[in-house]
Amino acid sequence: MAFGGKFDDRDDVASDINVTPMVDVMLVLLVIFILTVPVLTHSVGVELPQTQAVRTQTETKAVSLTVAQDGIVYWNGQAIGEAALEEALAEAAQSEPQPEIRLYGDRKTDYEHVVRVMAAAQRAGIAKLAFVTKPRD
Repeated sequence: MAFGGKFDDRDDVASDINVTPMVDVMLVLLVIFILTVPVLTHSVGVELPQTQAVRTQTETKAVSLTVAQDGIVYWNGQAIGEAALEEALAEAAQSEPQPEIRLYGDRKTDYEHVVRVMAAAQRAGIAKLAFVTKPRD
């Protein structure tokens, strides 16, 4: 009767994988998960107070600044000079709530004209400056 011990006549290498340690580890992990899941989902029952939410919506005005191809700036559709633009932007910056400035730049205008308007808005202290573009079809 040979049990495969050291006194065996064969010099074969045992090629069986011993899965017992892996099964032990998996069982320990399973027990840990079984014990911790109820602890994680357990919560204290608290009756929360009910409130009525009131929507406070402030009407923000929007000013459209259009820079035409030739560099002329339009404030809500009316042509405005550079000095008057600075003054109007300063007034808008002081108003509460501050209006959103929507900047429309012509596709063929020089970038310099658009940058002048942006710099004037920054100097005036405008917080909201939006570029308006047309999406491609």
